[in-house]
Amino acid sequence: MLKKTLLAATLLFAASSALAELVVVVNPANTNALDSKTVQRIFLGKDKKFADGNETIAVNQGADTQIRQDFDQAVLGRSSSQVSAYWSKLVFTGKGIPPKEVANDAEVIDLVSKNLSVIGYVDKASVTDAVKIVEM
Repeated sequence: MLKKTLLAATLLFAASSALAELVVVVNPANTNALDSKTVQRIFLGKDKKFADGNETIAVNQGADTQIRQDFDQAVLGRSSSQVSAYWSKLVFTGKGIPPKEVANDAEVIDLVSKNLSVIGYVDKASVTDAVKIVEM
């Protein structure tokens, strides 16, 4: 009985941690209106400037992270392998450079908080007042 209870608790914890709520974040001073299509275009290298003319610097989390896979699927509408193939083609043809990659939420928040041009994504539970959530 104890083993079943422990197994159930472990599975419940694993399921809840896999259901992190992903949010896109920018610097609090960034006043640009951003919708899901604009965020998608920024992370696919199609928009290089915000509406106010400031450059965009997209920051991805590591390709092997769950949050990156969730972002690719939910926001970009592609699997991580499709996104990787997309960027490989652009890099090979000299038409683009993929977003910078960082290891975790803390690094995204650090970069976003220090630069008006940076846009990234994190688990909502990691958000601090150093960044602003983009309502999409």
